[in-house]
Amino acid sequence: MIRRDTTCRQRWCKVRRIDKPAAGLRAGDFLVPAGSEAVLEDVARRTGVDFAPLHAAVTAGVHDIKRPRVAMYQRFGGGNIDEGWTRLMLEQFHFAYKSIFDPEIKKGALIDNYDVLIIPNDSTATITGEAPAAPAGAAGGRGGRGGAGGGGEGGGRGGNTPPEYRTGLAAEGVAAIREFVQKGGTLITLNGATAFPMDRLGIGVRNVLTGKSTKEFWCPGSTLRVSFDNTNPIAYGMPAQGLALYLNSPAFEVTAQNSENYDVVVRYADRELLESGWLLGEENLVRRAAVVTAKLGQGRVVLLGFPVQHRAQTHGTYKLLFNAMLR
Repeated sequence: MIRRDTTCRQRWCKVRRIDKPAAGLRAGDFLVPAGSEAVLEDVARRTGVDFAPLHAAVTAGVHDIKRPRVAMYQRFGGGNIDEGWTRLMLEQFHFAYKSIFDPEIKKGALIDNYDVLIIPNDSTATITGEAPAAPAGAAGGRGGRGGAGGGGEGGGRGGNTPPEYRTGLAAEGVAAIREFVQKGGTLITLNGATAFPMDRLGIGVRNVLTGKSTKEFWCPGSTLRVSFDNTNPIAYGMPAQGLALYLNSPAFEVTAQNSENYDVVVRYADRELLESGWLLGEENLVRRAAVVTAKLGQGRVVLLGFPVQHRAQTHGTYKLLFNAMLR
């Protein structure tokens, strides 16, 4: 949706999106109906976005954009830096969302209120409440092996913490998220949190970096070359080749037998991956998947394996998260 804010009201206009390139239009382009000029003028003035007129109606290969009902998991105990930065990014780009905590997720019936659930960078153990959280700042495990997640100290699991404020989805929360996706919801997991659907939802993907020593693989924070499948809706608007920030991230291999339910959206390059920074053990990443989507029931799980929204700074890869939020 495109929104125009005025001193007295908000105005909205219906938006459609191109799925099949035609007549000079690209997959991912947006269509706004005639009569929306006032809204478009305001958007152009505020953002610098250019609009071009169409000389013929487009009726095929398009779909309506619906405003998604977005929830983002905010855990108790120590806080989650990645969650805070993601909130800032969503607010800067005017995405409406709601922060939800363990009790609401455990109640279930999430599909009644939400279309999208985002889980920021974190470990499976921290998300489920199975073990103490990782030390503050441990974004993906030692040695950049893409394992741990972005924990905070303590995790709010015991001691003097009241039970209702202790971090952890537990079995009922995991079951509620599974039901949410199976009934048509979209689960988006960021960086280390991608292990959660692999560990708890049975998604047929593995992290090929698990168990690698720092002598085998080391990439603590670098810019790497990747390829985007920009015919996939998750990568609409992206170039065929580009750059991604790697920070203690996983790298994926699809292991499921029903591979037709899985799409690899972003892959690391064939060779010479390093654009800037430090990379030891390049062969561990070559051609490996960085972003994967998986069907689960009527919904889907999106594994954004590198920090596409890192510290609300990596504008070049924001589209991957934004596209994942749109239906």
